Amino acid sequence: MALRRVAVLVVAGLVSVLSGGIPTTVAVAGSGPDGSLPAVSSGHRPGPDILYAGQADAPQLENRPGSGWRASPLLVSGAAAYVDGEYLYQGYLFDDHGGGGVVDLTGPYLSKFLFAPKAGTLTYPTDKIFGSNAADLVEFRVRPTPDATALRITLNTLTDPERTAFTVAIGSSPTAVNWPDSAGVHSPAELFLTVHGGTAQLVRAATGQAITPAPTVTVDPARSQFDVRIPHAAWDPGAATVRFAAGVGLWDVAAGHYLLPALIAGAGTPGGASLSREALFDMAFRFHESTPDWSRMGLATTLVDALLVELADQHCFWRDCAQAAALGLGDASPFSADVDFGKLDSGVTDYSGVPQTGSIDRIFPSHFSFGRGVDATSACGRFPATCHGMFVGNLQPYNVYVPASAPPAAGWGMTLQLHPSGGNYNEWMDSRYQSEIGDRGAGSVVLTSGARDPDGDFTDASEADVFEAWADAARHYPLDPTRAAVTGYSMGGGGTYRLMERWPDLFGRGFAVAAVPYEGGSQGQWITSMRNVPLLTWISLADEGSPVVFQANQISALESSGVRFAFDQFVEGDHVTLATNDEYGPAADWLGDARVDTDPVRVTFVVDTPNDFPDEGVAADHAYWLSDLTVRSPATDPAGQVDARSGGFGLADPTVVPPGPIPTAGTLWDGHKGPMPYLQTAQSWSAPQPVPPVDELTIDATNLSGITVDAQRAHLTCAGTLNVTSDGPVTVVVPSCHATLSFPAGTNTRRIGGQ
Repeated sequence: MALRRVAVLVVAGLVSVLSGGIPTTVAVAGSGPDGSLPAVSSGHRPGPDILYAGQADAPQLENRPGSGWRASPLLVSGAAAYVDGEYLYQGYLFDDHGGGGVVDLTGPYLSKFLFAPKAGTLTYPTDKIFGSNAADLVEFRVRPTPDATALRITLNTLTDPERTAFTVAIGSSPTAVNWPDSAGVHSPAELFLTVHGGTAQLVRAATGQAITPAPTVTVDPARSQFDVRIPHAAWDPGAATVRFAAGVGLWDVAAGHYLLPALIAGAGTPGGASLSREALFDMAFRFHESTPDWSRMGLATTLVDALLVELADQHCFWRDCAQAAALGLGDASPFSADVDFGKLDSGVTDYSGVPQTGSIDRIFPSHFSFGRGVDATSACGRFPATCHGMFVGNLQPYNVYVPASAPPAAGWGMTLQLHPSGGNYNEWMDSRYQSEIGDRGAGSVVLTSGARDPDGDFTDASEADVFEAWADAARHYPLDPTRAAVTGYSMGGGGTYRLMERWPDLFGRGFAVAAVPYEGGSQGQWITSMRNVPLLTWISLADEGSPVVFQANQISALESSGVRFAFDQFVEGDHVTLATNDEYGPAADWLGDARVDTDPVRVTFVVDTPNDFPDEGVAADHAYWLSDLTVRSPATDPAGQVDARSGGFGLADPTVVPPGPIPTAGTLWDGHKGPMPYLQTAQSWSAPQPVPPVDELTIDATNLSGITVDAQRAHLTCAGTLNVTSDGPVTVVVPSCHATLSFPAGTNTRRIGGQ
């Protein structure tokens, strides 16, 4: 689906939002609530086209016509609500790891997520029919009908319904009862409903006796949904409150029970078995799943220590720690919900079980699908030329931190917080890195996307995922897009440089941690594009990923480019020390409430065609009041540069205040490591001085054949003058003046005209 020039259709409508002090409905447009996404008075909007592409559809989130299901999905993981006569539970994505047992070294997660290990050890059979994701619970819902109780289970991936199964434990019992069909777990239950393919059986938990009439099943593979109806003649809850538990696994068609795991996965056998040999990959109703424990991470003193702490504690990056601990012992008892059928009969709507502030895991439908489930063969390496990532489907997760305070009148700011290599979307959940950045100033929503892969360096679909998540957050939270920033650690720190260079008109400031873009690579080559976005970098002198010589080169490049920056080199520590110290107060203060300069006096920008992916809506051929920047010879020289300065603002270029001869000493306090001294090298600008305005634009172009200028935002009139210096022929278009002007190589001056 090409999105290079997406024409977004603005569709007015009403959407339900969370209760509890929030209005029940709000008018929205196709690209999110009015004002929550960046906007300019004219010309190209800031950032990539995918940011404005509107809400996508995903079959798993649809209600099949005629099915009677009406409620919209919650899209907040680990949450539940009563909505218009339906009870909904929203699961986590890619948490289908079962119990904690023997680690299967062949699994796709082990080597990829060094900094986000999973807690459960179950791995899928290697047969592609399972998609390494065939038991990933997306949603559970239940409602009464006039003659039955209706239940619906939605999975992330459903390729062969006969190979997937789930059991629902209904009601309670004085003691725990073993679940049927070799599920390998126990919990209180009165009845068990087990479904595989189009077959459903309801049995008494105490005796295993089948209850008739049997439930009916409608399978919708396109939507990955099982719709089950239990006739009231078999079981009628009336207006009672009923305990429910549910788990999903794989089905052994030949044996007629759950597919039992071994130690190592085979073509048709799961791996990573626990002592209980439980066969369930994913449980519903996990309302109290553990979160990453950053106080424990503070005990690590080296990179190796950090890896060992994460592997020992599992660190709960996939929100699967409680599930792994319980299922590893064969105990499904901790995971249940008490559903009030009286509320369902009355059509009550109650969102009190949906968190509204703090660190929240959300689900969004992507515009892109490159397959189904998890595909390790599609995983990214570092610095890829192109990559779709290992999470190939159209449902994607992200984590968002929402301040507890009321949003300002204009909305919260937006801060992108990018994960490191080997990390995932929950990498910064419950850390001070997240909360201090979010609670700064007037408050900012802080967003970490999954980026479809632990690596990928935010290239191609990995980059698009960041902006799709931003757009989704804008549909659910009031945002002030004029207060936007970007930060990240390690690969995410390199991504901070990258996104600032590619989309400078989106951000007021950037903060990169433990990263210096590698020499000779696509990141960090185009520092001049950051002219109007100040940068703060934190890094340890002994950082394994960025040797001191790289750091010195980067400081020199920043200084020579004339951009504003502060580069703090910590005297002690290695690559993970700043993460495990987990203290970012000074950086939060530095980011503050800095606003985006959408219309600067001077624009310097590099177009880098190998890093553009028009089909994913991330073609960076525009910045501020310049757009349609076209490289003249992309095959032989893929990068082009423009430096344009308008005299219409009546401001002189600021004077660059270079770093002093000796770095400034400072100390970071209050972290887990105690006082951490650093040396700061900084470059700033003096305040720009007013000068008489001049109706002219001066352009210096290299390897560009086309440039479009928004005269209004550049403070030009149609009677203005263009002074163009170029290394080859270039065409300058000024749409509001209906002017298309061609310039040969060299330095040439022409009036814009008004024809």
